[in-house]
Amino acid sequence: MSAERSEKVTFTGGQGAKLAARLDLPEGPPKAYALFAHCFTCSKDIFAAARIAGALAGRGFAVLRFDFTGLGHSEGEFANTNFSSNLEDLEAAAEFLRANHQAPKILIGHSLGGSAVLAAAGRVPEAAAVVTIAAPFEPAHVAALFTDALPEIEAKGEAEVSLGGRPFRIQKHFLDDTSAHNMRAAIGNLRKALLVFHGPRDETVGVDNAAHIFAAAKHPKSFFSLDDADHLLSRRADAVYVAEVIAAWAARYVDGAADDRRPPAPAVQPGTVVVAETGEGRFAQAISVGGKHALAADEPARYGGNDTGPTPYDLLLAGLGACTSMTMRMYAQRKGLAVDRIAVTLKHEKIHAEDCEDCETRDGRIDRIEREIEITGDVDEAARERLLEIADKCPVHRTLRSEVLVESRLKE
Repeated sequence: MSAERSEKVTFTGGQGAKLAARLDLPEGPPKAYALFAHCFTCSKDIFAAARIAGALAGRGFAVLRFDFTGLGHSEGEFANTNFSSNLEDLEAAAEFLRANHQAPKILIGHSLGGSAVLAAAGRVPEAAAVVTIAAPFEPAHVAALFTDALPEIEAKGEAEVSLGGRPFRIQKHFLDDTSAHNMRAAIGNLRKALLVFHGPRDETVGVDNAAHIFAAAKHPKSFFSLDDADHLLSRRADAVYVAEVIAAWAARYVDGAADDRRPPAPAVQPGTVVVAETGEGRFAQAISVGGKHALAADEPARYGGNDTGPTPYDLLLAGLGACTSMTMRMYAQRKGLAVDRIAVTLKHEKIHAEDCEDCETRDGRIDRIEREIEITGDVDEAARERLLEIADKCPVHRTLRSEVLVESRLKE
């Protein structure tokens, strides 16, 4: 691959910092786009990331690799990050590809980056395949890299540790966060093809981690041994081997990404929602909101879907519930009410019109939404009743109760 096909790009990460990235492109139209997450405290330019991305580009895949917040050439403070913020950065990277090129069909993660792509895969509904390389089963495994500093971190809330010959400040919230993620559930609910690479002689992350990942995953799943490769894949031959296997294996799951000639997802402007089929199953949809947020929609298996996301009616209820809570919160703050928390539970069903005494429609079936609101805090009964009245004034509620004009046209 020629140097001209590797482009420097930037995008805004999950914490608002500008993240540095590199997009490695093939000479022709990409078969698919892949997103690469590097190892703990590494960068997008580590040998393994650069070599795997370059080799994949040489085989027709485009690869976006980036520096997590506070690492490499990205802005932000590493000490303020944790595993959850890494997932937010991954989601932001996927949205960058979605808005400017095509959403990633392949998620690749090296070491802790492998744990991250497993945990974040559900946030990228378009991804069809996930690849881990020398990944720990639990993110908390990284604490083994600075075991001697753990007492100081527990006692003082932070400590400076040396990793790879460089100093890093580790705070207690980082350790707490890595322990809070249920990876077994995340892997079990992956609903994407999984490829696991691991070396039996890996002294940094033992191969037993690969066994746990593989056991937790459902089919389709594959395992490839890296034989005597080291944890960082420092030998060029090992990185190229990984790229060759990924390219061959992924073709089964992403061939349609380029061959169906669907155009790249358009840049989504603020205030605009774009919904497009993912090509996975009969009903799966990818939703981009204002170019900033990615959602998914699908139908459950009993209706012929793959259950990869909420149903359209689920999303409708979510919109009403969010609007209800926000409107009540605005009123409570304006009136100085001591409301600690508002929770809204909604259900939707079709009922016979004749069963509704207050409805104008008398024949057929109508939609019924049941909305239960929980208000926690030191709020008297009169204020609670007023808040219930305010709930009916939320804009989405009013839209549902009013006449709505929907104009449809074919895009030229």
